[in-house]
Amino acid sequence: MNSVIEKKAYQLLIDLGKFDSTNLGAVFQRAEKTEEPFSKLVVQEGIINEEDLLKIYSNHFKIPFVQLKHIQLDPPLIEKIPVKFAWYYKFFPVSLSGKKLTVAVSRLIDVRTLDEMRFGLGYEIDLQLALEKDIDGMLKSHYGVGSDTVDRMLKKAPVAGQGAQPEAQIEIRQDVEDLEKMAENASVIQLVNQIILDAYRRHASDIHFEPMHGNRVRFRYRIDGILQEAKMPAETNRFFNAILSRIKIMANLNVVERRLPQDGKARVKVQQEMIDLRVSSIPTPYGESMVLRILPAQKNISLDQIGFEGNHLKNFKDLIAHPHGIIFVTGPTGSGKSTTLYAALNLLNKAERKIITIEDPVEYDMDGITQIQVQPDIGLSFARGLKSVLRHDPDVMMIGEVRDLETADIAIRISLTGHLILSTLHTNDAASGVTRLLEVGVEPYLVASSVLAFIGQRLVRTVCKHCKEPDKNLAREVLDMIRADLKIAGGNEITIYHGKGCDSCNGTGFQGRVAIHEIMNITEPVRKLIFDRATAETIKTLAVKEGMQTMRQDGWRKVLAGLTVPSEIIRVTPDDEQKPEAAAEVQEDPAWPAGMLHKTDEAYIEAPAVPSGFERRKYARIKIQFRITFRVLEETEAAPAQNQEFMSQQGLTQDLSAGGVAFCSEQAAKAGDVLEMRINLDDRKPDIECIAKVLRAVNVADESKKDNKQIFKIAACFMAIHSRDRLRIEEFCKGRVEG
Repeated sequence: MNSVIEKKAYQLLIDLGKFDSTNLGAVFQRAEKTEEPFSKLVVQEGIINEEDLLKIYSNHFKIPFVQLKHIQLDPPLIEKIPVKFAWYYKFFPVSLSGKKLTVAVSRLIDVRTLDEMRFGLGYEIDLQLALEKDIDGMLKSHYGVGSDTVDRMLKKAPVAGQGAQPEAQIEIRQDVEDLEKMAENASVIQLVNQIILDAYRRHASDIHFEPMHGNRVRFRYRIDGILQEAKMPAETNRFFNAILSRIKIMANLNVVERRLPQDGKARVKVQQEMIDLRVSSIPTPYGESMVLRILPAQKNISLDQIGFEGNHLKNFKDLIAHPHGIIFVTGPTGSGKSTTLYAALNLLNKAERKIITIEDPVEYDMDGITQIQVQPDIGLSFARGLKSVLRHDPDVMMIGEVRDLETADIAIRISLTGHLILSTLHTNDAASGVTRLLEVGVEPYLVASSVLAFIGQRLVRTVCKHCKEPDKNLAREVLDMIRADLKIAGGNEITIYHGKGCDSCNGTGFQGRVAIHEIMNITEPVRKLIFDRATAETIKTLAVKEGMQTMRQDGWRKVLAGLTVPSEIIRVTPDDEQKPEAAAEVQEDPAWPAGMLHKTDEAYIEAPAVPSGFERRKYARIKIQFRITFRVLEETEAAPAQNQEFMSQQGLTQDLSAGGVAFCSEQAAKAGDVLEMRINLDDRKPDIECIAKVLRAVNVADESKKDNKQIFKIAACFMAIHSRDRLRIEEFCKGRVEG
């Protein structure tokens, strides 16, 4: 602590008379003894928050206080200021005018330190005050995570073989001691720690370390289910193998082995919390690729935190209160199925119950529950584990996943002998769980007599609470769809919220995720359909008639509660009224004549003949060209979410049916994008507004255009369209074919 400048700060707060002098005196004495800055300690003790303190300094010492997020930065300036100076003196360069450099700091700077900065940088220094977290965030954002550590490592002699290299060039015989020594280097350890800490602070669930062509490497975080690139110094590629070796040592993996996949786990302490790391590495042509899954070592999860509420919450609690039977949670990988089962176990975890789990892998440690890790390499499979645990007299069992007939058959028979079984299946919805079990070979009577319910689940991103605001630009079609699905009267006003983007959510408008569900109870009518081996569609239709709320309906309720946005629900759930035939309407690839976007003619029939296979289609399709307008609802690499003007994107149709449309556009798109679309059929009626999903998009060159612009051939299926509009398109197409 510099006694002169810190004593001025201490005296300033005393003179203001707003703070307890005894407390200030105690903090100042502690600062003198520990060499910690007084300004930092007074904030840590809660006497004053950092922003108020900096504003006091700003008013008294005439140093401007700024919000770094509102400053327009000059990118070349970052390259002129060495990273070692910025990190060492904890400042961020704001602007450069001639020989005067303006920097933002989070503390008062004494004259001696200013002279050091002037001498080292060669500029006159002008100070501004900013929050420490903002400075730290800007340094990471513009210089990269661990850039100071990488800078120090570059000054040392490079270690042979540290860079990411093609597999063919890797020296397999490299001495184990050399690799371990490289991985135990203090700078490498610090760099790995900084990466993990940064990912943890940004609430990432995974860290991806990926070698790429040209001796490049990429670091990505998965945040709220979406991969985001992590800013790292370009020179990090020189230490890529050292980073992977350090992680291998942490996870007790073979440091030398780079030709085979490896899996392991480690436990580290981050900000007073223990977290588990699941480590997985695989070989690629350019070196090893590694993923770290970040999991809290212990996590008390409740059903309402996951997203269960109202009737769904009551229904689920009633189900897990049964003394025997099976409950399956269904959904794709990454839909939060295991987390839901852990929440159920938390509720069931009582002294009077014996609970045993068989998992691959064990994700969360739970007190009072016996957890078994599946180890196929030594023969410990789900099926073998199930046979053994019965001797331990369990009341409740959790099976991580039912993958085969043997596991399913044993689990079902155990449930029939007086045990409650919780497990997961990989299916698209609840009703498909029935057909999945039948497909692996389970007899229908066993499914009907043992399963209590199938629970479909998806995860959707939640609106950031810091920048949440009403969405005034939502399409009328979406509102109509919500009203129709939830049977909301037209006179009732609906308010939908979205996030406009802020520092807290990294400008995405989302922060966190919540689950949406559908619970299909196995009632007597459903059992009869299972005995008859009915299709999933038939079973779902009956379940809905009996009162099952679909995932889409549950999603709409969360939209109305302000938890998420319509595009998230449309992205992860099927249209409850969508017919299977509709998705096939745009599967055939139509002709795509080059230069079609230059046509200015009115809409016309290009080929009135009925397309091949029409007799097998539910909807008539015609080849027709007229202009449509659309915008991408979701954020994609091709079209970042920027609240685009709706009419900004144009397309020219080639193919139309009541199930979908094929068109060309200069706007980039890719399969999976969700489009808000307006279609003018030129039938003297209002434009049709609907939501469509891109099934296929091909980028083709338009040779007739001199400016070499690209054309995208896009086939899209109508996901959300009013039934009257679908009928209108169908009649329009039939009329043109018959005409």
